[in-house]
Amino acid sequence: MRLAIFGAGAIGTWLGAALTACGEDVTLIGRGAHLEALRRHGAVLDDGATRTTVAVRAVGPEAAVGPVDCVVLAVKAHDLAACGPVVEPLLGPGTTLVAAQNGLPWWYFHRAGGPHDGRRVHAVDPGGVVGDVLVPERVLGAVVYLGAGIPEPGVVVTRPEAGLVLGEPSGPVSERLEAVATVLERAGFPVRRSTDIRTELWTKLMGNASFNLMSVLTRAGLRTMATDAGTGPLVAAVMAETVEIARACGADPRISVAERLALAARLGDHKPSTLQDLEAGKRLELDALGAAVVELADLTGVAAPALRTVYALADLQARTLGLR
Repeated sequence: MRLAIFGAGAIGTWLGAALTACGEDVTLIGRGAHLEALRRHGAVLDDGATRTTVAVRAVGPEAAVGPVDCVVLAVKAHDLAACGPVVEPLLGPGTTLVAAQNGLPWWYFHRAGGPHDGRRVHAVDPGGVVGDVLVPERVLGAVVYLGAGIPEPGVVVTRPEAGLVLGEPSGPVSERLEAVATVLERAGFPVRRSTDIRTELWTKLMGNASFNLMSVLTRAGLRTMATDAGTGPLVAAVMAETVEIARACGADPRISVAERLALAARLGDHKPSTLQDLEAGKRLELDALGAAVVELADLTGVAAPALRTVYALADLQARTLGLR
């Protein structure tokens, strides 16, 4: 399969290097010092036990790659609006887009059925600029449970966790989904095929909408936020409201709030990605994790007072710091 990984960050580099190592035709599209290190020395994958170097094809956004079979969108949700000029030349008549962002995606209501079918989520697709190029008909939804970081350019520290979940917006497992899943499995990633990708998105969002937003305010890790006498009940309240919104939208996360809190506590004081971005002075991913969730609460008439308060505070903090 011919693939392009748009966004050679930690997860994108890991995916691209592993797919390359198993014989797939992969182009990583990145920028900055990490891109230069990939070009010079290849990608170094460090799982804590072994370090493996993979020679990868890595290019900048200006490179003429041409149409591919599959584009993995491995950038933050707020970067998608500007990606059109780079991604559009990668698209052939049958190119699949794998959307690997956290939070609520621009394609959420595509073929969703019900009263909101086809509706645009304004918080993540302002003016329709994302959906105009990344048309939802091309999309496979993805939920990523992989941990990775870049301690130095060209090096990715990996933490496998649970792998990936893939699903068609329409539900049934398709031929293209099976093709992408098989390629990823061959590269060593556990892949679960889902017939209800929206419920999978909300299940992860229970943590993202609570822990990620609150980490902007507390600068604390998962275990501390989950178990602290003051923040633990607030995390639980935001999770419960997130589930209420999900169900109002027709999804049904099945993990309980108590189970989700216990899972976070077991992960230790891992820093949510939003806190990592805050500490690095990067733009914060609040639209997909917060603003879009509030938008759907408004759409479905869910009060969600705890979520709204936490999001408003995190948003103000980000704007004050110039990270919005």
